[in-house]
Amino acid sequence: MIDMQVRTEQGTVVARGSRGFDWSQELIDLDPSDYPMLGGLCAYLDTMFNVRQLPSLIDELDRLPVGVALDDESRTEIRRLCEVTRLDSHRYLWFLGD
Repeated sequence: MIDMQVRTEQGTVVARGSRGFDWSQELIDLDPSDYPMLGGLCAYLDTMFNVRQLPSLIDELDRLPVGVALDDESRTEIRRLCEVTRLDSHRYLWFLGD
């Protein structure tokens, strides 16, 4: 399971994802040249995106075929947390592996 948080530069948690998502074989199999952001997620590691990387992450979400790798609720939650991250400077979107 991969959980999500928005944190400040000092590590303070600003927002938590209302749900996590499973690290599925579909996510593992994403071509890293086509999906470098989503393809970099791992169930065993933490991954952090800064504000400048969020447009690429959203673009990858938009290009994923419906029902592949992430369900609609997970995609919606990632987009919500991207918006929370953008609301103030020095915020980061974290994907937390086990």
